[in-house]
Amino acid sequence: MTAALTFRNVDIVFGNKPRAALDLLDAGKTRDEIIAATGQVVGVADASLTVESGEICVLMGLSGSGKSTLLRSVNRLNETARGDVIVTHEGRDINVATCDAKTLRDLRSRGVAMVFQQFALLPWRTVRDNVGLGLELRGASKAERDRIVTEKLEMVGLGQWAGKYAHELSGGMQQRVGLARAFATDADILLMDEPFSALDPLIRAKLQDELLDLQAKLKKTILFVSHDLDEAIKLGNRIVIMEGGRIVQAGTAQDIVLRPADGYVAEFVRHMNPLEGLRAASVMTPLADIPRDGAVLEPCSVSKLRLTLHADGTVASVTHGATALPGTIVAAASVNGARQGAAAVTVRGDAPLKQAVALRHAENCPILVLDDADALLGTICEPEIFRALLRV
Repeated sequence: MTAALTFRNVDIVFGNKPRAALDLLDAGKTRDEIIAATGQVVGVADASLTVESGEICVLMGLSGSGKSTLLRSVNRLNETARGDVIVTHEGRDINVATCDAKTLRDLRSRGVAMVFQQFALLPWRTVRDNVGLGLELRGASKAERDRIVTEKLEMVGLGQWAGKYAHELSGGMQQRVGLARAFATDADILLMDEPFSALDPLIRAKLQDELLDLQAKLKKTILFVSHDLDEAIKLGNRIVIMEGGRIVQAGTAQDIVLRPADGYVAEFVRHMNPLEGLRAASVMTPLADIPRDGAVLEPCSVSKLRLTLHADGTVASVTHGATALPGTIVAAASVNGARQGAAAVTVRGDAPLKQAVALRHAENCPILVLDDADALLGTICEPEIFRALLRV
């Protein structure tokens, strides 16, 4: 993987005496102590993070945790008091914290685009003109603007609304305009500051799905701020939890849910439904830990599951219960078409646990977790499901 965005020991201070705040920060003073002593507000403290090219990285935390403050340092809407914010753009690394005005303008017009929570559409401009604003500011010709804007509006399903104004659109449609405007710049990095939080749940879920569909095609690097854990788990390749301006944990949803770094993170994820957030590979018994009797593996004594493998690690035969059903495996991605009498069902390691449990329920047989080459990674039986649900 290639880094698209790197934060190195970033401190952000709001106030006219940042040095005084930094000295107290280095002395180990808390945010509240620094405010009391200097009147300066520490927005972000010693934040280090790498965002890989093509990933969606979600910043989370309670209000005032620093997530939006950190995001806005990428295009220098928030100044960095200390540390580096490195954006990789057109083959070179640019330190946004210290670059000159011309470099920053170029980065804002071509390298980094932003989607705001409150849509930020200009009410006197049509949908078409709002989407083309960034192109217009960087001097693109009318013909080029028209071509790109038409393409991006079609991409977000608003081709027939090009001549309308913001007040004629629903909230969800206005946010689609914001997405189209960001995509129109062809920026490699998208900054999305709680873009769906002002929308009702059904529209929010639909736009989340649409964003994932677009991301599958465009493969942008997205830094996404959210206060909704379910949204973060749905969208994020990685989740970063912030508290008091500091990053307290960064990792996959499985890392955050199963191995919270401290009590704050544990409380943050306590009400999350593990069926939605966990993946099959994160709860399975790995192949190396499955008990075996010679060439036969016995991963679950409760269900009397027995497996034999080929030399390449693929499954040769499976028996489940008293009846031997060698080779009878349902290779399915959903419960549709599930067959009765199967020895086991199979899922990929990155399959949602909810999908695996649904297959388990439909077939009443254990789950084999396979990699993309159909080699066995591990198994899921009742004990693994119970442990995941109880988080023990």
